[in-house]
Formats: sequence, C-alpha cells, structure tokens
Amino acid sequence: MRSFASLDEFSAAVGEHLGHSEWVRVTQEQVDQFAGATGDLQWIHTDPERAATGPFGGTILHGYMTLALLPAMMRAIFDIEKVELGVNFGLDKVRFPRPVPVGSRVRGGAKLTGVRETPAGHLAAVRMTVEVEGEPRAACVADTLSLFVAP
Repeated sequence: MRSFASLDEFSAAVGEHLGHSEWVRVTQEQVDQFAGATGDLQWIHTDPERAATGPFGGTILHGYMTLALLPAMMRAIFDIEKVELGVNFGLDKVRFPRPVPVGSRVRGGAKLTGVRETPAGHLAAVRMTVEVEGEPRAACVADTLSLFVAP
C-alpha cells in the first residue's frame, strides 16, 4: 500500500501508477448476493448449469459488480493521512472490455490522473484497471472521481 502524508503529497503524484491491490477470488455466492441486491438475475450470472453451455462457458460477474469492487481495491492500494472524509463523487468513463468468469481472481491497479481543489475539497481522478489473473486484457477500466476533505 502506498501512503501519502497529506493531500498535497497525494496531488504531487499526478501521473503516477499508485500500485495494485491483492488478488481476490470472486465466488458464485458473491454474484448471487449481488444479483439479489440489484434484481439483475440474468442466467449468465446466476445459473451455472445453463451458463456452462452459454457464450462464456460459465457464469460471469455483472459488469456493475466488477465496478462495485473498486472502492475496496482503491483502499488497498493507497491511503491519505490527514483526510477527514473521502467519498465517491462519480465516474467519467467506464468500459468492460472482457467478462470476469466466476471463480477467477481479480486485482485492481490505480493511476492518479488528476487532482484539483474545489470549494468542497480535493477532487481526485483515478483510472482504475481491473485485471483477471492470467488474461491479457483488462476486465474493467474506469475513470473514477473521489472527493477528499481535509480537516
């Protein structure tokens, strides 16, 4: 994990790759829980038997489930001391270039692409890339926005 002593130190890292999270395995149980919480019960996510003969050879994560993994990945990659609050502010662009098979391991990589001061705090743009272990193409590339407020 990369630790920054202040928002100024964090801001000075614009343009740098901040590191990677640990690999985590995604399970069918997690996918089923996400499907239940969101109401997206499509068979390619929730029916392993049917999905085995489908286009992906098995069940896959919802794209939005992959996206939902980003906050935990970001917390594992970097932290900023002397910050009172950090909140998700939004997304500028999201793409899902490849599916994530259930049972695979994923990790996130973070590149700090910009920081600007606003009246509410520092707005940070971080490009998050989710990789599937052993696969050459990313599963998700998301330009995230986070608002950090110092005391």
